Amino acid sequence: RTLRVAAGFDVADNEIVRQCEAGDLVITADIPLAAEAIEKGAAALNPRGERYTPATIRERLTMRDFMDTLRASGIQTGGPDSLSQRDRQAFAAELEKWWLEVQRSRG
Repeated sequence: RTLRVAAGFDVADNEIVRQCEAGDLVITADIPLAAEAIEKGAAALNPRGERYTPATIRERLTMRDFMDTLRASGIQTGGPDSLSQRDRQAFAAELEKWWLEVQRSRG
């Protein structure tokens, strides 16, 4: 299914959060989006295979905000490394793990 949203800052993210429900999976590298999805009871997984949890998302938000402050002050922080084969394998493993958890919970 395809969904189009109006152009604008965080418009797509806001629509994802609006439609998100407990039990859904949101795949994103956007930490604030992951945090909002988790608050609604969804699982959140990044493209490198790291599953965000209520226990880890606050730390990730804090680090993101800190790095944003550094960038705003003119400090070059660089970006993430390119996705590696190891990242892809970690993602596939975590996705399968989530899927199996969903299947078990449905009985």
